[in-house]
Amino acid sequence: MNERQQEIIYKVNELNQVSVNELAEQFNVSVVTIRHDLNFLEQNGYLKREHGYAVAIDSDNLDARMKIKFPLKQKIAEYAASLVNNDEHIFIEGGSTNALLARHLAYTRRITLITSSYYIAQLLKNTELKVVVIGGEYQKKSESVVGELACLAIKHLHFDKAFIGIDGFLPDTGFSGRNQMRTELVNTILTKPSENIIITDSSKFGQKQPYQLSPLEAIHRVITDQAINIEDEQYLTTKNIIVDKVI
Repeated sequence: MNERQQEIIYKVNELNQVSVNELAEQFNVSVVTIRHDLNFLEQNGYLKREHGYAVAIDSDNLDARMKIKFPLKQKIAEYAASLVNNDEHIFIEGGSTNALLARHLAYTRRITLITSSYYIAQLLKNTELKVVVIGGEYQKKSESVVGELACLAIKHLHFDKAFIGIDGFLPDTGFSGRNQMRTELVNTILTKPSENIIITDSSKFGQKQPYQLSPLEAIHRVITDQAINIEDEQYLTTKNIIVDKVI
């Protein structure tokens, strides 16, 4: 991804919708060049194209996000599931790849699954898996809970592994999220003595989001795909974070 394409992502996420002509004028390139950029960004799940516009993907719409790069997310989820043992207590925080992980675990492992996502809980309602759903302030779009009560519940729960979704990563800021309250919940998870695992496709690397996950040392493993930037992978490795890349 080049610098112009990164700036397009920031612009679209900031304004939610930007016309092709506006982008061509802003970056002083042809409409054809912008269309090539938008084709690349859409194919890689960064945005949508609609009638001459670049449109931000609704980050809270899990049904829509599930369809983006579905085969790759499924592979990441299956690999993540291979790290889970029977009889463990597993916290799954939220996100489309995490939802696929939860569904896969429901049919392959005998565990207790703890989640802040009502979407995930609903997804598992017809399975035999034991599910614990924490309470808190309900975010309707994402169908998950956040806030002080949710964080308090996490502090009083034990789990062996936590699987976390993220919205962005840059070496100078670390992992980041676009929703402040969700990021606060994740940061509470990171205070627990569990194995904390981030699962995400590589499209989140290179993206800048406003709320930082910390500390970076509390993250033990990242599961992503082969397209991760080599500099980002090397940086994580220097921080003693295991990077697993699915094919």
